[in-house]
Amino acid sequence: MSDFLELFIKQLQSPTLGFLLGGIVVAAFGSQLAIPDSIYRFITFFLLMKIGLSGGIAIRNSNFSEILLPALAAVAIGIIIVLISRYTLARLPGIKVADAVATGGLFGAVSGSTLAAVLPQLDSAKIPYEAWTAALYPFMDIPALVTAIVVASVYISKQTGKASEKVEIWPIIKDSLQSSAVTALLLGVALGIATKPEPVYESFFNPLFRGFLSILMIIMGMEAAQRMNELRKVAQWFAIYAFIAPILHGFLAFGLGLVIHKITGFSIGGAVVLAVIAASSSDISGPPTLRAGIPSANPSAYIGASTAIGTPVAIAICIPLFIGIAEMMLGMQ
Repeated sequence: MSDFLELFIKQLQSPTLGFLLGGIVVAAFGSQLAIPDSIYRFITFFLLMKIGLSGGIAIRNSNFSEILLPALAAVAIGIIIVLISRYTLARLPGIKVADAVATGGLFGAVSGSTLAAVLPQLDSAKIPYEAWTAALYPFMDIPALVTAIVVASVYISKQTGKASEKVEIWPIIKDSLQSSAVTALLLGVALGIATKPEPVYESFFNPLFRGFLSILMIIMGMEAAQRMNELRKVAQWFAIYAFIAPILHGFLAFGLGLVIHKITGFSIGGAVVLAVIAASSSDISGPPTLRAGIPSANPSAYIGASTAIGTPVAIAICIPLFIGIAEMMLGMQ
């Protein structure tokens, strides 16, 4: 146990978390520091392109059979997280079903910034993982968003007496695929598979990755502090859910990852990536998709819960927690 706590504390001292906390502190003290939205969008595009390229290159050099089970697990986790929220958060006092389902959809979808944060920390800890694990992003992200919108639409139709109306699935999938985050990631994956981008990857994307990630963490920290005010406007249950859910979702995914590890040899580092993307909540593709798909849900509830608490918990607690567990397991082998 002492070894695990030592490893956990070491992960808490990572630069990624330091920049996130720095952003929270400056925003909490009322600093006028502002990073233009255009820079945020470029940095997000850059990071997801880099992750996609590395995943595409790894897919090109691997067997599809290695990817199949982790991809199916990612799909199942995205759906299960939404259903958990529907039948737990939605049953708490003062919580509207639409708000609970939208929250589950956002937490079932994936955060590009959290995915970008875990990979360099695995590298620093010298924990091996399959580079294609980054490509699991859309396998969890899209099913979660689709499930949330379908579940909410069915519920609202029953409440309004329009249960006979069909919910169109394809437009939801299309909107998710066309979101900037998923598009950037899939473009990187496609280029990594179809071309040989190693020269530009090694000379441009790889050297700048950690620097841009640090700036993104400052932005995320500032947004988390600002969203606290929105979260105060809704029931405290959202705050409790946002703190507990990432950890529970992460353990669910980590457990599935270890089962796949036993069956196929999927790496423990890969199980960590699966756990962290399950622990994350979408900061890019999810909010606009859910705003359009579940217009009756309160954005202050699900976006506030995600950015104010969910993302900091995923980065500050879940990443070091699962990396610490992985290091302990690897040390026992």
